[in-house]
Amino acid sequence: MGDNRLLSIFVVLIVLICGGAVTPVPSTAAETPVTDATLQQVSASLQMYVDELPQIPKLSGYSMQHRSSPAPGNLTIGMFEKTWKFHRDLPKTTVFAYGTSAEEATIPGPVIEALKQVPTSVTWENHLPQNHIFSWDPTITTAIPKNGGVPTVVHLHGGVHPPQDDGHPLSWFTSNFNDTGSQWTQATYTYPNVQAAGNLWYHDHALGLTRVNLLAGLIGPYVIRDPKVENPLNLPSGSEFDRHLMIIDRSFFKNGSIYINSTGDNPSIHPQWQPEYFGDAIIVNGKAWPYLKVQRRKYRFRIINAANARYFNFSLSNGLPFVQIGSDSSYLNSPVQTQSILLAPAEIADVVIDFSPSQTNESILTNTAPYPYPTGSPVDQLSGNVMKFIIASGNPTRPDNSKIPKSLVNYPVATSEGAVQKRYIVLYEYDSATENPTHLYINGKSFSDPVTETPRSGTSEVWEVINLTPDNHPLHIHLATFQAIKVQELVNETTFSDCMTAKNDAIACNVTDYAIGQLLTIPNYEKTWKNVVKIEPGYQTTVVVKFNMVETNTTYPFNVTAAPGYVYHCHILDHEDNEMIRPMKLTL
Repeated sequence: MGDNRLLSIFVVLIVLICGGAVTPVPSTAAETPVTDATLQQVSASLQMYVDELPQIPKLSGYSMQHRSSPAPGNLTIGMFEKTWKFHRDLPKTTVFAYGTSAEEATIPGPVIEALKQVPTSVTWENHLPQNHIFSWDPTITTAIPKNGGVPTVVHLHGGVHPPQDDGHPLSWFTSNFNDTGSQWTQATYTYPNVQAAGNLWYHDHALGLTRVNLLAGLIGPYVIRDPKVENPLNLPSGSEFDRHLMIIDRSFFKNGSIYINSTGDNPSIHPQWQPEYFGDAIIVNGKAWPYLKVQRRKYRFRIINAANARYFNFSLSNGLPFVQIGSDSSYLNSPVQTQSILLAPAEIADVVIDFSPSQTNESILTNTAPYPYPTGSPVDQLSGNVMKFIIASGNPTRPDNSKIPKSLVNYPVATSEGAVQKRYIVLYEYDSATENPTHLYINGKSFSDPVTETPRSGTSEVWEVINLTPDNHPLHIHLATFQAIKVQELVNETTFSDCMTAKNDAIACNVTDYAIGQLLTIPNYEKTWKNVVKIEPGYQTTVVVKFNMVETNTTYPFNVTAAPGYVYHCHILDHEDNEMIRPMKLTL
């Protein structure tokens, strides 16, 4: 699906009558036409590599006060409207941001550092205004409060926690809890941190508003550490040598405000919704095309793709390799050296870069992923560059004693053996007469249709995920960890797709007669237990899904059957918001 942004932008006022209340839906745009060229000119006017990469602030998710061992932590984190400086030469931008106060709130929000087996409780507070800063579309299934306000709910992506703490799309709430969703649970979420050490992130998950709430800035990293496992690895550590890179893309108006379309691709059906958002400026840790001064030594970078829809194919301009040590919330069994890394939206790559052998004094982190991925437009000079590393001459200020170990964490190998059920998960896109997308379904069903996926806690399943759309989709399953073990092309796809359109039944359409084409190689850096798996268009991807504690093969240490349950969805946010999401209820 294409970007299709050649639009005339006007201030839009959509008045919704909902329970007697009137909720205005504003647009951020100016009252003048805007084109792709105009937006690109704004981004192109911003000189690259003039802002230093910010260090994301940290919050401790545990307490050491008056104790010799860590105790459960309690945090209060709010969502605030404020202004943010994305670039030296760009006016301040109105955003939504996470923080302990409006003054301390940042883009992205603070890194929450947790310890394995030490719970972290977070009271999430909504201090957002009566109206959203962006236009949004009431014709898609959306949280609409009766008394105004901005609905929000926080999901810890990759977290293993009870349903009440998951940030279900229907668990949204507005400021002061003036309105709450039909599945609202509680103000304080407790994350038990029972899973293995790894990288997670938190973001908004309100029904139908995820794309605009994240576009506004509601994202932040979360780390679970396990010193007993990690310290012996002797990887680069400390705030200088172990850094987060949280990467997004945005387009801006000249006045600094973030661009979002106010006209849909099918305006008579969806006045505002478009299938993907792609920005011209690449933002890392809240700054457009920043730089980082590095020494000639090893650094660890936890790279999070927090973009709404953009895939990134990263490489370094001076030819240095990445050594990937983790993917999403799991370590790899052993490090993988690679010249490039493809990250879908919501994926995380944990890498080490050794700058000591560099033959140059600088290296650009570049991107070559087409958008939409994989057959869309090629990147240009703007979206093809991410940030610059400025490499110091001479030896590091102190010896680099960090290592890249030969082995990391010994996770079980993904296999279909022992799986108790096979499910067919089919991805559909529906177009209007103008051949523009109107919505996307999983298994031909909307979010509000009855639950059809009811896995049994403590078991493994095989999901055969069939992609009948032109896009690659990042599949995210809440609570579970999973891994692709086979990606096979569908032959005679049109015939199979026609049958599926008529019957919506992969078995009845004899999928085994079609899933016989070429096999794609799964990159070694993705061979671990993940939270996001890329689903290739025109292929069937075989995914082993673990509904248990994968490292110990034991059941979850909490009740997974409680309301409101979990969900699974595409993590292209514009797709997720327009029905590419389904409920999931675990059973015992």
